[in-house]
This record gives sequence, structure tokens and C-alpha cells, in this order.
Amino acid sequence: MIEEAESTGFITPNVTTIIAPTSGNTGIGIALAAAVKGYKVIITMSEKMSQEKVDTLKALGAEIIRTPAEATSESPEFHINVAKRLCNEISNSVIIDQYNNQYNPISLYDTIAKEILQACDGKIDMLVAGVGTGGTITGIAKKLKEKCINPIQIVGVDPLGSNVALPESLNTNMECLRQVEGIGHDFVPNVLDRTCVDKWIKSDDKSSFLMARQLICEEGLLCGGSSGAAMLAAIQAAKDLKPHQRCVVILPDSVRNYMTKFLSDDWMSKFGFLN
Repeated sequence: MIEEAESTGFITPNVTTIIAPTSGNTGIGIALAAAVKGYKVIITMSEKMSQEKVDTLKALGAEIIRTPAEATSESPEFHINVAKRLCNEISNSVIIDQYNNQYNPISLYDTIAKEILQACDGKIDMLVAGVGTGGTITGIAKKLKEKCINPIQIVGVDPLGSNVALPESLNTNMECLRQVEGIGHDFVPNVLDRTCVDKWIKSDDKSSFLMARQLICEEGLLCGGSSGAAMLAAIQAAKDLKPHQRCVVILPDSVRNYMTKFLSDDWMSKFGFLN
């Protein structure tokens, strides 16, 4: 997204201020690229997101503006709306908006999807991925549906309290405040092409965090809560596969950003996630 913005003259090093609304992970990538290329970066991010993400962003030189965790997409305090206001107020500033940027899914189409195809020799029967902006599942799904040898089923994972899944009847408990970071919204991001998704599975915080802990303890995979959600959904969805069919699961987040959260028994107990 940064390189495309540069190539079109949308941003200029040492001149443009980049404003990025984010749940943290893509924001870290933007801040990293900006640090190398010479851009000032302002990150707008919900207070729900971990302190580890804040510390990493600060280390990369970004300015961070936290927004209320309870702010909905209709609120002026929602992190995307705060970014829009700042862009209107700050000269020579632009928004790198991962929720609406067509190069978000294109980057996955051109990179990660190719890696998956090469690693699996094009033989994939199911892909399971959590949905945040929707760029990952959209970009990868389009490439795999074009190139896979066999018909492939795409399974999207959406947390309770989010309204991204289809059919709409799946989207209940909208009042709950989600603790798993990086997936789920009360709006449908424009980069998400829901026609790419064949089936939706809803996830919950407790099961997602417990699965992430299990993956760490039993498989040595240092992953985060949204990875736990994806793996749980994959276990459920894979029951529909025949013997020898192949399911690929996207584990998108590292435990690095959540060391003081679900790794802590005290934190898990605080939210009722431990029996």
C-alpha cells in the first residue's frame, strides 16, 4: 500500500504525514515502512488494543492516538472517524486506509496466496481465515479459486459481536465488547468481498484464547487470539472434508503483541476465560 501510494505521487517522503486507523498489526507494518522511507506517522487505534502494540509503534517513531473501546463506527470517536478528522486538520497528510484500499487484498493475492499454492502444489480443498479488514481472506481466496487444482471451500471466521458474517442471522450479541484483537467489526469493510467466502463460522473470546494457549503449549506455535479463533473454526469445518483432503489455516498474529493479555492467568480470570 505504501509503495503504490508512492508510485502514484499520493505520498512523498519527508513531506507527507501518513495517518493510519488500525487494530495494530497493519499499523505496525505501515509504521515500519514509514520509518525506513522517511514519513511521519500518526496511528489511531482503539484502547482495546494491547500495550505491546503501542510500545512497538512508539519504538518505530509513530504518534499514537487512542480511541474509546466502546466507540461504534457511527461515533465521531471511532478510530477511522478520528483519522478522517485529523486528515482534514493536518496539512500534507493522507490516510492509508486499509479498510478501503484496494491494494490491501491485492498484496495478499500477489504474495501470501502464491506462497500457499507453491507450498501445497496447488492441492488445497479448504482455506480458513479470520476476517478483520477482509483483505487477507479476499486476496488469498481469489487467487486460490483461480489456481487450485480442486474446487476449494473458503471459510471465514467472524467473532460474536461482529456483523460481518453471512447470513445476517448469524450476527447476534452485537452489544458484547470483543477481547480478541484484529477480527470483527460493526461494519463491513469495503475491501472485503463476501462473495469469496463460502461459509462463515462465528467464534467466541474464551474458546479462541484457550485454543491459542493450547497451540502454544502443545504445538510450539507462538500465536495470538485470532489464530486460536481460526484454528477452532478449522477443526469444525474440516469435519466436512474427506480423508486425504487438505485444509489450510491462516494464523495471522504472534503472541508478541499479547504478552500481558491472554498469556496471563490473572488477565484470563478477570474476563472469566479460565474455568
